[in-house]
Amino acid sequence: MRYSVTRLCGGKALMVSPEKDLGLDLAKAAETLSAVGDLGRFDGAMVTMSWEGMEVTLYAQGKIMFFPLEDRDAAVDKAKYLLGLVSGI
Repeated sequence: MRYSVTRLCGGKALMVSPEKDLGLDLAKAAETLSAVGDLGRFDGAMVTMSWEGMEVTLYAQGKIMFFPLEDRDAAVDKAKYLLGLVSGI
């Protein structure tokens, strides 16, 4: 799968977006992610967690924001890992 990476927050955060909408079940994703990070908030629209010293926000489309993170390649690698956990891709 291909991903696009967008800089946010003055370059301190990166948003990784898969080329297609994944339509994730965020309740199930929150349960899965709680095993790898400190789950923050789940409100039906997004899941937030602390993981590897970052705030990570996951959206149902499969978009993931990492803050702080400035390395684009690392962001894609981390997104692939987390999306693999929650969607099996």
